[in-house]
Amino acid sequence: MTTTTPRLRVSQLCKTFVLHNQNGAALPVLHNASLTVNRGECVVLHGHSGSGKSTLLRALYGNYQPDSGQILVGHQEQWIDMAQAPARQILALRRDTLGWVSQFLRVIPRVPALEIVMQPLLERGVDRAICEARAAELLTRLNVPPRLWSLAPSTFSGGEQQRVNIARGFIADYPILLLDEPTASLDSVNCAAVVSLIEQARARGAAIVGIFHDRAVREQVADRLHLMQADTGAQA
Repeated sequence: MTTTTPRLRVSQLCKTFVLHNQNGAALPVLHNASLTVNRGECVVLHGHSGSGKSTLLRALYGNYQPDSGQILVGHQEQWIDMAQAPARQILALRRDTLGWVSQFLRVIPRVPALEIVMQPLLERGVDRAICEARAAELLTRLNVPPRLWSLAPSTFSGGEQQRVNIARGFIADYPILLLDEPTASLDSVNCAAVVSLIEQARARGAAIVGIFHDRAVREQVADRLHLMQADTGAQA
């Protein structure tokens, strides 16, 4: 249920990429982007290609360092500015506060799918048996057959890899979830399973920011759209 308790605040965020292979050409992507996401709210970033949706999402996770502005994340009853946080603190935020699901699964070869899904909970020190049970529940819910759990996802189809990726992203009850096209490569049955996971996370109070190009999914999960505009950042 949405409340007016903020969990994420973005203020005046700017990001320009310098294209060194094109004589140092500057490509401004975000300009004074601002966004607030409350507890139990799903905000969908919306705009045409090149409007900065993915750049903003990656900045929220600490993959991109903004040129200026703030990314305030509610972490263990304090506000942490991701734009200024040292690497050690960003890792702590990713372990305990920021969940992430991208379009692509990047894994170490030969590591079984079940182990990959369990890893976020294992890193928190959760008992292994509990981790295994939770991972099995999610993989079952996402229609990944048990015969695949002991295999490395590098051998899976794109849709199977994506479902492993989603299970990993949802295994811990992160206060903030960042979702980059989580339903890409999925059929309608598995899209519905992902929508259900998002609704469940929102109900427990997670603040969710996502990119969804599938209009039907977007309409199901979005509490509101946040319009992204190239060179001008975003306006709610």
